[in-house]
Amino acid sequence: MNISVELTLTPLQDDFETPIINFIKKLRTSEYTVLENPLSTQIYGDYDGIMKLLTAEVKTAFEKEENILLTMKIVKSDRSNYERVF
Repeated sequence: MNISVELTLTPLQDDFETPIINFIKKLRTSEYTVLENPLSTQIYGDYDGIMKLLTAEVKTAFEKEENILLTMKIVKSDRSNYERVF
């Protein structure tokens, strides 16, 4: 089953950029399609593989930071080729 996941990692500290950049760079090294915009990061592909990857990378990010928030949305389909029709 393919999924699309939207992630927003929010370190609750003054130096918030470094943890976000490190998190995105780890996702980019995966076999999955990863797209970024100024507000979130999207990752697309197989449910089991993505959830395994996210479990590991979210845990790593959480262990490195004292206060951090992750917002995640999951859609059951690969929406990486979505084209606006309006």
